[in-house]
Amino acid sequence: MKQLWKVGELAKLTGLTIRTLRFYDQISLFSPSAHSESGHRLYNEADLSRLQQILSLKELGLSLDEVKSVLTGEQFSPLEIVSLQIARLKENIRMEQNLLLELEYVSNLMSLKEPVTVDAFTKLLETMKKSHEKVIIERRLSWERRLDLLGELLDGKSDESKQGS
Repeated sequence: MKQLWKVGELAKLTGLTIRTLRFYDQISLFSPSAHSESGHRLYNEADLSRLQQILSLKELGLSLDEVKSVLTGEQFSPLEIVSLQIARLKENIRMEQNLLLELEYVSNLMSLKEPVTVDAFTKLLETMKKSHEKVIIERRLSWERRLDLLGELLDGKSDESKQGS
């Protein structure tokens, strides 16, 4: 017998909110495979696989519309998506390795009680700044996506109240 999860169980399992899962269903991005007799959304293992794809694409910085078109095969193949993730990880690793090298160099100078040159200190600060900027940009994009979702949700509620009038 296949395992099925209700929306609350899936939310706990994935760390997403029930509201997010319902929103994904509302915009036809991620819908359950079944419903119980009482109308509860029921998700199976194939649904979990699709949700993993959605979350991976969002992690790449794609909008929900872009994610939807990718999953319907309109823009990227699965191989291209994996390749994008690999490239992103390699870039992150490269940046962190550069920062590590600069920190080790300055640490070595300090442990030998040698003066840290202005050039070495400046290079370290520039590397730290690049690493920090990447984190800040990723956080900003994440918050922008969250605000976009909130705006879409509020617009939907506004439309519903207008229709009820």
